[in-house]
Amino acid sequence: MSSVPDPSLAIELRGLRKVFAKGRKEVVAVDGLDLEVRRGEIFGLLGPNGAGKTTTVEICEGLTEPTSGTVRVLGRQWGRGEDFALRQQIGVCLQETKFFEKQTVRETLELFRAFFQQGPSVDDAIAMVSLQEKADARQAQLSGGQRQRLAVATALLGDPALLFLDEPTTGLDPQSRRQLWDVVQGFRARGGTVLLTTHYMEEAALLCDHIGIVDHGRRIALGTTQQLVRSLGAEHVVEVEVADAPARLVQAELEALPAVQRVDLQPGRVVLTVATVHEAVPALISHLGARAVPMEGLATRHATLEDVFVHLTGRQLREGGN
Repeated sequence: MSSVPDPSLAIELRGLRKVFAKGRKEVVAVDGLDLEVRRGEIFGLLGPNGAGKTTTVEICEGLTEPTSGTVRVLGRQWGRGEDFALRQQIGVCLQETKFFEKQTVRETLELFRAFFQQGPSVDDAIAMVSLQEKADARQAQLSGGQRQRLAVATALLGDPALLFLDEPTTGLDPQSRRQLWDVVQGFRARGGTVLLTTHYMEEAALLCDHIGIVDHGRRIALGTTQQLVRSLGAEHVVEVEVADAPARLVQAELEALPAVQRVDLQPGRVVLTVATVHEAVPALISHLGARAVPMEGLATRHATLEDVFVHLTGRQLREGGN
């Protein structure tokens, strides 16, 4: 890493490594991670549970010390006498935030506003997250989505240049999730930078300018949604419901069919990643007929981020922390 900060970068990680002691053993949570987040973008950090996402975010937030490597946030480094100035420039929203139950929304924001030297007024923060009607409501009167919007409002009170969002929409209903998307997009439109972790592929595809996929503490892919999908080598997926696919079908034979790039044999289902649907589907139907395998359903769709994850990590992403 250069000794001179790159003004275009909000986050710069070089060789980041974090090892936790677990009894007599050591657990490597982050293993030589290199990552760059450019100013003014929404960057998605994605991966399976236990991949090292939350540990990486906590190191960037100054909550956890790295074992080795270099971390630069907004051109500064933690532990170099600039921690207070850096904390004034970042906002942090955790997956779940506990507030005082008897405090109102306004009282909670007044408390958090006192921590920052500059930033929007409490009323402006309430308006940013559309909680005007709940400004004088106590915590117990808020829904899960309203509580999470309040948590985002506390992170925005210092008018941060960089916002950390660690799975902010987990467990929320679709309407509440979309309301938070509007808040995040509004922050980026005002020039802010966002580092987001999420288990919702639709959310990542909609919000993120660039996405980094990590597993076992290492970066295994990086790019836009379109670039990651194209990395599969095919842009379509064919899903066929069959009664006994594993017993009567051979993966190598399916992979040899025209336009087929990848094959995933699942209980009662065959999933093919294909280059062209019009070549692959007739060949597949003919192959199933020749093997006397009855087809109970067939669907085609464009390849998605989730297909990329399954291919790269070998397992579906699920909700929950590391």
